[in-house]
Amino acid sequence: MNFVEPIRDRKRIAQIKNQLRGEGRYRDLLLFVVGINSALRISDLLQLRISHFVDEHNHIRRRFAIKEEKRGKRQEVVINDSIREALDEYLSAYPGVISDSDNYVFFSTRANNFREPIGRGQAWKFITSICADIGLRGNFGTHSLRKTWGYHARMSGVDLALIMYKLNHASLAYTKRYLGITDEELEAVVKRLNL
Repeated sequence: MNFVEPIRDRKRIAQIKNQLRGEGRYRDLLLFVVGINSALRISDLLQLRISHFVDEHNHIRRRFAIKEEKRGKRQEVVINDSIREALDEYLSAYPGVISDSDNYVFFSTRANNFREPIGRGQAWKFITSICADIGLRGNFGTHSLRKTWGYHARMSGVDLALIMYKLNHASLAYTKRYLGITDEELEAVVKRLNL
């Protein structure tokens, strides 16, 4: 697997959202927004169904839980304001998707119904192309969504142990490598504090 980068600039994130909205690509918009706000792996994102987001009364849920495909651990997803906004747009654009709670959220348009999800390759193509379209340089892919969450959580001052827990990593050392935290960066923090 190639090393991919997070999307570090919030303005670039807004630019991606705006471009997808402008092109009427609400499925892709929701995939992007859920990906950067949930820290889920692409394999878990692509398996999400309408029932994860909407209850039996067609009300948007506050949260839902899944069992991760890779590690088999429970992962809770909070439907924050960003996800809710993108979900409202998505449901307006695809009103038929809500007819069956087993429909895939990130459905394949080739199947001409909501019963088949897009594949990892299609998701990768979408992420790499939208990043290139807005002029991002570097290596971006589906895992960039998850890393974007980690990067911005870290930059917002979230404790590394909480980030490790959310990402379901086995060790703090792995989370440190995952986020690209170097020993030099940690040394600089210690020197800067100088209590």
